[in-house]
Amino acid sequence: MLTPAAAMIYALGTPNGPHRQPMMAVAVGMAALGLLGWATAPLVARSRLRVPIQLASAIVTLAGTSGLALLDGGVTSPLGALELYSLVFFAVVLPQRLFAPMAVLCVAAYATVAMAGGAAPPGFAWVFTFTYGGVAYLAMRHTSALASLRRRLAEVTRSDALTGCLNRRGFDERLNAEFAAAARRGEPVSLLLADLDRFKEVNDRYGHRAGDELLAWTGRTLASGVRVRDAVGRVGGDEFAAVLVGAESDDARAVMDRLRAELDPVSPTSLGYASYPADADTLAGLRQLADERVYADKIARQPESSSRDTTPRARVTVEQRTTLAVTGRERRRRSVADGGWLGVSVCAVGLGYVVLFAGGHPHRVGMGVLLAVGWLLGAAVLAGAERLSRSSALRLWMACYGLVEFVLSTGIVALDGGATSTLAVGLLAPMPLIALSTPPRVGVPLLGLISGCYLAVATFVGAADPWHVAVHLGGTIALTFACGSQGAEAGRQRRRLTELSRLDALTGILNRRGFEQRFAAEMAHSGVSLLLLDLDRFKEVNDRQGHAAGDALLRWVAITLRGNVRPTDVVGRLGGDEFVVLLTSAGEAGAAEAADRLRSALGERTAACIGTATLGAHGADFDALYAHADAELYAHKRRRAAWRSQPARDRRRGPRSWALPESRTGETTRHPDELPA
Repeated sequence: MLTPAAAMIYALGTPNGPHRQPMMAVAVGMAALGLLGWATAPLVARSRLRVPIQLASAIVTLAGTSGLALLDGGVTSPLGALELYSLVFFAVVLPQRLFAPMAVLCVAAYATVAMAGGAAPPGFAWVFTFTYGGVAYLAMRHTSALASLRRRLAEVTRSDALTGCLNRRGFDERLNAEFAAAARRGEPVSLLLADLDRFKEVNDRYGHRAGDELLAWTGRTLASGVRVRDAVGRVGGDEFAAVLVGAESDDARAVMDRLRAELDPVSPTSLGYASYPADADTLAGLRQLADERVYADKIARQPESSSRDTTPRARVTVEQRTTLAVTGRERRRRSVADGGWLGVSVCAVGLGYVVLFAGGHPHRVGMGVLLAVGWLLGAAVLAGAERLSRSSALRLWMACYGLVEFVLSTGIVALDGGATSTLAVGLLAPMPLIALSTPPRVGVPLLGLISGCYLAVATFVGAADPWHVAVHLGGTIALTFACGSQGAEAGRQRRRLTELSRLDALTGILNRRGFEQRFAAEMAHSGVSLLLLDLDRFKEVNDRQGHAAGDALLRWVAITLRGNVRPTDVVGRLGGDEFVVLLTSAGEAGAAEAADRLRSALGERTAACIGTATLGAHGADFDALYAHADAELYAHKRRRAAWRSQPARDRRRGPRSWALPESRTGETTRHPDELPA
């Protein structure tokens, strides 16, 4: 609707121009089509014909813009660049596979107007086509890169950082989608659940690192034991699940038996399955039946050996898994490179015009020198994109680069004859890409500067037609606003996905990935301490009261931890019932006090063992602090187990009859509390 609105304003403002009535008719028809598209957008978005409808609408709109340009005199008229505006807009809003044919149509339409319309200065259509074509290509490239980043971030939000399987959020989404599809098509689907036997003993005997290695091995084994179309997720600490697409009850049992044979030599696992529609006709029914079968299998397998007896095999065979990461520096590097490409492409088109078409121009040499300087600056930024993206002064460098480039562009336009000259397009065409790729706090002042420079050239150097200046500047600003809106929405989606990728879906606190990133950011501060927490007998809560009760307890623990530390401290859940706290300025003594405080707060509903480590005193990185805190945590567990093994009369006497070893602070450690009934 923006294009016909601009055309109607222009036609009403120039009533004595040629073909004004046909132009108004075309503009009104385009406006009606745009209004219809806006009104029916929700219906079209849900339609299977969405893409054909969008393409047909774009083709009709393109035909209308070409008609307006032809009626007004050709490519040199104020409406002559409408097809090229559409080219840039399509580069931002259309997928890459659809943009290519639309780009061909846009260029063909502009070429038709250039040949059938009025005469234009030598090289005018050539410069406009290649300038806007370059900007459209860079916009498409930037948009595709942002879409790729969002897809990767979405994948990160749905993957478990330790095992590489789907996390709870990702698996629930996949299971819901597959169940809905199976119910719609009348096809079977099966849910398989797996729970490692006595996994807690692995952590108790070998430590959390060995437990992590065993979980990673289990996830890899499950993923390799199902088809590509199936999905495996880690839905709890030592709990996994798989959705088997198109699998009936017999198929699910066969898969379960095969996985049991692969898992048992290293990681004995209790398994259960349920199939739709044979076993249950609802998703809740599938979950419940599969969970009941897992529990029955676990009871039947109690005499068998636990995972701890075979853990060393997994520790030998498991490979270190690298998780997909999307860094801020990668986005900065792309933005810097786009700025360099913009300077190179626009100046290259200008140099081509000077060499091929401006043979008799009085300022040919001056324009060529300024264009060459601009090209070299763009090439230098492009070559140094990686180094600039790591610089703390990146914004200053890019602001200086943008300022110099547009000062050069202003000088080139002034030498070429003013705001309606051929090379004036080089001043306005980059604006949509700047809005798309630059944060508003930087882009808005820069865009204002460009608009001011263009108006200054029109005022002090000259312009053949004020309406040409008004329509070109207004149309570029409208296109810039549309591209900026797309960029802002993409930024909001990226920030939301980034946040989700760092949060634990169940508790709302940081997950392993988010906590490790936050820890890396806090390492420069002094007095940083790490608290590692492990809930006692949490497995019994799941086994006796169900997973819903276990989930409720985990959420309560997260809330309690956050409520008993300072706002600057960080709470995370590494997996299962393992939590971690980063004290940003506590020191060794402060860490011990915080551990006592948190142990007391959690004692309202559950007992917990806590290990502490301080940066510098116990290690220089996360792995070293984790290892020290883990060792201290299990030393506390062993002391607690020893205390529980005492006769009941001795336990009632408490520390008077049985003193625990002294803590690091020199105080006698209190006897552990029993898990509340």
